[in-house]
Amino acid sequence: MYSHDVDFLRHHLGIAIVGALAIFCVTVWLAVSAQTPKGVLTFAVMDIGQGDSLYIEGPTGIEIVIDGGPSSSILRELPNLMPQFDRSIDAVIETHPDADHISGFIDLLKRYEVGYFIEPGIEKDTITAKTLEQEISDLHVPRVIARRGMWLDLGGGARLEILFPDYDVSHISQSKDNNGGIVAHLVYGKTSVLLTADTDFDVENHLMAISTSTDLQSTILKVGHHGSKTSTSDKFVEEVNPQVAIISVAAKNSYGHPTQRVLDTLSNHNIQTFRTDQQGTIACTSNALVFTCK
Repeated sequence: MYSHDVDFLRHHLGIAIVGALAIFCVTVWLAVSAQTPKGVLTFAVMDIGQGDSLYIEGPTGIEIVIDGGPSSSILRELPNLMPQFDRSIDAVIETHPDADHISGFIDLLKRYEVGYFIEPGIEKDTITAKTLEQEISDLHVPRVIARRGMWLDLGGGARLEILFPDYDVSHISQSKDNNGGIVAHLVYGKTSVLLTADTDFDVENHLMAISTSTDLQSTILKVGHHGSKTSTSDKFVEEVNPQVAIISVAAKNSYGHPTQRVLDTLSNHNIQTFRTDQQGTIACTSNALVFTCK
């Protein structure tokens, strides 16, 4: 572990695991040098090209990065969101080990001190995945396997709930690893964000089958798989019932993302849609009562 881990954990981070539910709660008490005013939650989808990289700063300054994008471009965007001179992140989350979601973590771990590495536990036999595994090991970053029922306490009443996976995905086929990805629900008062990684219709249907309506209803939807034709069904969007949708996608990408079907689905439900290829990094803030995105 880091040489100062004992002091760091004593002063900054507490973990509680509650019985058979395996509820994982991360609480970090940070110094008051936050860029975001106290009591305000920030959620941002970074403009990092064709991939995903999300940033969350809780109302008391706890910082989470979800996915690292396809390259070191995360190092260009992250300083614009974090407090000046801040070089520590309380936890990073790998939704699944595809290169467009994890490549940026390799450089991130060299520049920032990371408290925890949270992952679905999918095995991936690629150079990128193996390099990241080695970096995590060399830095002795504690690792946690995410499962439904776990949650991260972001302070001030905000929390990040893990909705999926609800089973062991360690040996999922590499061609199907999108469907082992972490789906999470960010909740702060009347603001909520559903984060769907690259999961497709099968996971959307599964989530609707195992969840109550309030589990999925969200004011903001981070659209699945960059607006792919295999995600964001009409029924799922109706269940989530968001006011805003955000699509992480590169301009003129070779996949045809986002597809017209997804854009039409969002439009038919009168959902305001933001795209990183058109607006750059999208940052949303909430005081627990109202939220704004720009």
